[in-house]
Amino acid sequence: MSPWHLSRRRLFGLAGAGAALAGAGAAAGYGLSGAPAADGVVAFRGEHQAGIVTPAQDRLHFVALDLTSTDRAAVADLLRRWTAAAERMTSGRETAEGGAIPANRYAAPADTGEALGLPAASLTLTFGVGPGFFDKLGIADRRPPQLAGLPRFQGDRLDPARSGGDLCIQACADDPQVAVHAVRNLVRDGFGVTEVRWSQLGFGRTSSTSTGQATPRNLFGFKDGTNNLKAEEPDLLAQHVWVGDEGPDWLRGGSYLVARRIRMHIETWDRSGLDEQEQIIGRDKGEGAPLTGTAEFDLADLAASGPSGPVIPDDSHIRLASAEANGGARMLRRGYNFVDGTDGRGHLDAGLFFVAFVRDPLTQYVPMQRRLARSDALSEYLEHNGSAVFAVPPGLSEGDDHWGRALLA
Repeated sequence: MSPWHLSRRRLFGLAGAGAALAGAGAAAGYGLSGAPAADGVVAFRGEHQAGIVTPAQDRLHFVALDLTSTDRAAVADLLRRWTAAAERMTSGRETAEGGAIPANRYAAPADTGEALGLPAASLTLTFGVGPGFFDKLGIADRRPPQLAGLPRFQGDRLDPARSGGDLCIQACADDPQVAVHAVRNLVRDGFGVTEVRWSQLGFGRTSSTSTGQATPRNLFGFKDGTNNLKAEEPDLLAQHVWVGDEGPDWLRGGSYLVARRIRMHIETWDRSGLDEQEQIIGRDKGEGAPLTGTAEFDLADLAASGPSGPVIPDDSHIRLASAEANGGARMLRRGYNFVDGTDGRGHLDAGLFFVAFVRDPLTQYVPMQRRLARSDALSEYLEHNGSAVFAVPPGLSEGDDHWGRALLA
């Protein structure tokens, strides 16, 4: 193999890099619209990290890692290397120079190779830090009070092997192999400093983060995330998603990521009548309209009453999850369906990998989930068995800025 050989993926990347540079003056691609360029490349640098307001891609590979080193210099060096690799992969290139086919055939390839020939596929890589990151590195004074382990909610059956983590990487793409390749190579580069705590594959986004996307359906067959915040609502994002002056310097312009693995008891749900399902959700199954309306985006009339009581039941999901029921709090949801085989007892291990970005998990997510866990009729069909929260720093400026630089400075 000639050292001048270029794979299709590297050719895509070289073209994508030029497109990204050309668009840098227009708010770094995803910063305003979140839309990938025509070649499927989402700008890696900008005011906010990609993978938050970016139009939700179809596939997810999420990984939570633990630090195995308390050496701050070693961790900072890893985050620098991760940033360089992430920027290359999101532009459609291989992980590092030399790639999957090194000139020295006896050397381990710098890239594992399973994405050779594939385009960037709108790949985004989003980085966050968990509560334990600060304690292990002796910087507990830099941890904001909002970054605390989520409390146990009524009905939780949390598996420690699916919860927590010192760091997280969210890889989203329109090709599952591109997302898996990205996580695999970053995990590989972290040997000796980090190790995988848990990971989750997802398919079929369960929310829309742009007005240009249709509302998808979850595994219960209902449209999910109709009232989700959108990239085209900057004022609402500033109010509910982006950390402001109340946060530490290293986090301003960033967000908090809440992850919950929610198993759905789909076999039980599938034996329920349509009317019961719609009463539990508070929407009709076909159009996705609230029970007080006829179209999906009709405002739900939570005050409407009928002969049997409220038209939208008091224990319905959309009532209890609404901004009106939660002091006006909203969030940017970015979840995915999952099917992870069976549980060994004849039931699918399937459900929703819930991901949400919020400005303050303690005032936005926690009160809402307490209310849902206590009163939501849908809870009978759900089992929360994984949970984590991470602080997601703002985006990177041009030059040598890298993940964790401001935090570890």
